[in-house]
Amino acid sequence: MTHSFCAIDFGTSNSAIAVPAADGRMGLVPVEDGQPTMPTAVFYALEGLAAHEEPRRLFGRAALAAYVEGQEGRLMRSMKSVLGSALMDQATDVGAGRAVRYADVIGGYLRHLKSLAEAQVGAPLRRAVLGRPVYFVDDDPERDAQAQAALEAAARSVGFDEVAFQFEPIAAALDYEATVDHEQLVLVADIGGGTSDFSVVRVGPARRGRTERADDILASHGVHVAGTDFDRHVELAAILPLAGYKARGPKPVEREVPSKVYFDLATWHLINTVYLPQRVMELRRMKTFYADWGLHARLMAIIDQRLGHGLMAAAEAAKIAVAEGQAAPIDLDAVEPGLASHLDEAQALDALETDLERIVQAGLETVRRAGVAPAAIEAVYLTGGSTGLAPLSTRIAAPYVSARCVRGDRLASVAQGLGLHAARVFG
Repeated sequence: MTHSFCAIDFGTSNSAIAVPAADGRMGLVPVEDGQPTMPTAVFYALEGLAAHEEPRRLFGRAALAAYVEGQEGRLMRSMKSVLGSALMDQATDVGAGRAVRYADVIGGYLRHLKSLAEAQVGAPLRRAVLGRPVYFVDDDPERDAQAQAALEAAARSVGFDEVAFQFEPIAAALDYEATVDHEQLVLVADIGGGTSDFSVVRVGPARRGRTERADDILASHGVHVAGTDFDRHVELAAILPLAGYKARGPKPVEREVPSKVYFDLATWHLINTVYLPQRVMELRRMKTFYADWGLHARLMAIIDQRLGHGLMAAAEAAKIAVAEGQAAPIDLDAVEPGLASHLDEAQALDALETDLERIVQAGLETVRRAGVAPAAIEAVYLTGGSTGLAPLSTRIAAPYVSARCVRGDRLASVAQGLGLHAARVFG
């Protein structure tokens, strides 16, 4: 029983699981393609199923790939947002007359993570620490409690006999806390795929061994602006103008062409709506709206060849390249032979300026709610996939002139911190 426990970071965008390693420490399980994190995504594949067969489930990157490739089925993402809502008790259609309960979608994903971890440790896992946000549901304690209860029920349904929870900002701060020699305040900035979340957390040597840390969170706040919004802005700035975004119509009016189709192409969950037959017919009839018919032809090539998801991936790759200090060429040969674009840091910052400022202000608001001055913050701890964008990280940390800027593992620091807590609770 000594090693029959784990820690699970069930995230909105990505998830991970930590287990005891041979050296006695906690280690992250390689959950997909050797990576320690996996997209929180499930694809219910329907192609080739007989009437009596259940859909085959794909997880993580494999789920996203099946969806992008246009396989028949239903992709489920951001399942965490269902917690605390009436949807947990409802079923959703996955196609071909089949339906699945949302609770079972979450349970199935947790079971997949658990099975991967059990294969690594070679034993059943019966105890788990799960991460939770400070608030699953804002300003509604009853629904917030329901959300935690629903996640606990899902964990128990897949074989966990004991389930404990830890706040995600505390988990993110635990790695940093192991290095401090005095009590201090840290601003945890978790900039992920869907939200930018901040917490002011009290850490210190005397607090390290405590399992109950709720009173160490002085304030939490966030905005629904993060990585997927960055990708959308990059695509609108660097890719879709070549297919007519913000193009003008013929003289003498020269009215700007309708923009809705471009916003839909740059929004993950709306891309498939552009491929609906009636929508395609309407877009074909828009040709005369364009002064340059070649731009309309490129738009229709994107739609006819269903390139929307590929273009989003290209935008994300360009964003990542810029975050790593490189100029990013963008190959659009699939749209039109020889067509290309590029993204550099100046373009990216211009496209993202409004969002970056909202995120910075959210951090300052969190400190204000904690009732302390920015100068009282001794460290800014950065985690989450989007903190790889260096200008964003620099601007988040800038107001805290007395603070060290500490970078955690962008995708795995919460899981690592949950692992440390699990070792204290169950080890």
